[in-house]
Amino acid sequence: MNITAFTFKKSLVPGLLLVILVALVTLPIYGSLYNVILVTSILMYANLTVSWVLFSGSTGYMSLATAAFFGIGIYASALFLPTTGAVFPVLVVVLIGGLASSLVALGVGALTLRLRGIYFAIFTFVLVVLIMELGIWWELSVSHLLGRYVILVDNNVIFYTMLGIFVLVMLTTFFIRRSKFGLAMRSIGENEEAASHIGINVTMVKVITFAISAFFMGATGAIWATKLTYVDPHVAFNVLFSFMPVLMAIFGGMGNIYGPVIGAALFAYLQETLQTEFPEIYMISFGFILVAVILYLPNGVLGLIQKLWKRISGGKRAHT
Repeated sequence: MNITAFTFKKSLVPGLLLVILVALVTLPIYGSLYNVILVTSILMYANLTVSWVLFSGSTGYMSLATAAFFGIGIYASALFLPTTGAVFPVLVVVLIGGLASSLVALGVGALTLRLRGIYFAIFTFVLVVLIMELGIWWELSVSHLLGRYVILVDNNVIFYTMLGIFVLVMLTTFFIRRSKFGLAMRSIGENEEAASHIGINVTMVKVITFAISAFFMGATGAIWATKLTYVDPHVAFNVLFSFMPVLMAIFGGMGNIYGPVIGAALFAYLQETLQTEFPEIYMISFGFILVAVILYLPNGVLGLIQKLWKRISGGKRAHT
């Protein structure tokens, strides 16, 4: 490969990312309201998926607690952004939602991240159910409310806040993966006993990563709640949000930081299209697509793209 081709390949991804970022920032200016709402949903799923991969993709621990942290963020908005009058500005509430989720993750992680395999996955799923049941008990027995109404926020504000969280979680994931801390995370994922023997404090690394991941999930939930307008424990702690990021990460491919984003974008767009155009066969169609990807694309959509690119670039080199 000559120097010109290498330079072009090295600058292609950053240039493409810059173009996409500019297109997203200017979307509310040239795009329709439907496009803004659709991309907001895609960004929400991308935030949850990348946050999940930040912890589970590196350490190998299957966390199903996404719905718990996402729901805590939603309830932060329900408490501090009621329709009777906002207690704090929206961005402050987003920060509160992220910090609350992060603190819960620190406590839960310190107690449970010594569990491994299926035991940790089961506990994190039970955590979602437990928090949801506690929320139902609190609402009925203490607050005497069936649910809460959240203040309406402009769609553009929701969009830009969600985009800001997306940029932050991508940058955080990028820099962590290229740091010594990220190397320690990958060591845990490959062989936890060996990582411990070479001096890595595996429990501390896992707990901190778990808390960072939860922060972005909670922040995403806090701004997403302003789109829902009505919140109750069943809505906030919907267990589907524990499984969707996992499926989206598998769909896109976890071998690269961009795979989960591609998976979330395609997955969310497919979901919206199938629900709108084919509501009667939506779930069946979705199931067939997922099974096909898992069976025939073990490295996800990104793996297919990389394979096609190698064939194309290999063919070009062969002709030169």
